[in-house]
Amino acid sequence: MAVDPGATRFVRQRALEGFGASGQESLASAHVVVVGAGGIGSAVLSTLAGAGIGRITVVDDARVEESHLHRHTLFGVDDIGRPKAEAAVDALRRLAPDADLTARVERFVEGATFDLLLDADVLVDGSDSRATRYLANDAAAVRGIPMVWGSALGWVGRAGVAWDERGVDYRDLHPEDASTDDVEDADGDSAGVLPAVCSVVAGIMAAETLKLLSGSGDPLLGRAVVYDARTGSFQEFTYHREDGAPRPGSIEERTTIPEPDTSHSVTAPQLAKLLAGASTLGVHEPVPVLLDVREDPEVSFVSLPGAVHIPLGRLPERLDELDRDAPLVVYCHHGVRSSRALGMLERAGFTRVRHLTGGIDAYAVQVDPELPRY
Repeated sequence: MAVDPGATRFVRQRALEGFGASGQESLASAHVVVVGAGGIGSAVLSTLAGAGIGRITVVDDARVEESHLHRHTLFGVDDIGRPKAEAAVDALRRLAPDADLTARVERFVEGATFDLLLDADVLVDGSDSRATRYLANDAAAVRGIPMVWGSALGWVGRAGVAWDERGVDYRDLHPEDASTDDVEDADGDSAGVLPAVCSVVAGIMAAETLKLLSGSGDPLLGRAVVYDARTGSFQEFTYHREDGAPRPGSIEERTTIPEPDTSHSVTAPQLAKLLAGASTLGVHEPVPVLLDVREDPEVSFVSLPGAVHIPLGRLPERLDELDRDAPLVVYCHHGVRSSRALGMLERAGFTRVRHLTGGIDAYAVQVDPELPRY
């Protein structure tokens, strides 16, 4: 069963100027991953399911507690003790029985994010945790999708959109890393929160998600909205990426393919011959050592057999793990990071190093179509 974008229950949505039938069809074919089914997440989820999102994945490892019920609008007394993700999905099925709904009772943590987002169109961070939001921001940047975020604490709520591929993300708003999970947790028993603040923030987040998926309106990109329930007022402020350049490791850098330097590079077919012990260009060469400089989630998804894995950011401190006299071929996703690694290695005295033009993606296309692509 699939969501029917022509169903009667969506008639007033289709009637919206700038939305129409095409917008509704976009929702029906979309996949949204929502991290957190708490005060913000549960309200976002009910709106998205009711609006006709075709596929929703709910990620939350916590269980429903009695103290949650004043703001977790999807749950009732009978849900106390149940995993939030499962209770949320059961509630959503009553609202949208034709949607593809999945409960993931797990934490959204490093190393477990990549597969969750492989075919996602939007990531919604309803965790209300700064540390989780940094991770969600970075995971969305790797996948090239927008992240809709929001927080609620006390009488105040905030919301916005992060989209690295469009030149601005959450780290541009809050550049510092969160060494501790710094008090943005509306679900903690020690932190007060007005339930209506969660509802208002969730409404903004749901609206931004629907706009992004349908192509309607202007998203809160490079802008953040602050709601103060005590005064009933809204404020908006803008922010931008200070240097105007892609952050190292961002989706732009990962997908921008530089002009190949043939004297220091190897093509995918040439590498396949080298790994098989065959000659290239009429010259026999020894089998090279492969060095993979991608991040852990990428490597867990797909890699070339036998490769040494050292993420680019850690390469300078781990050079001693590599044999400077051995032939070395560096690869990444598309060839950008491996080109940077090539420069590092040459400056460190490696004389027999090349990088794979086009990265593992080119290898999958030109040599081994059985390799997963991302």
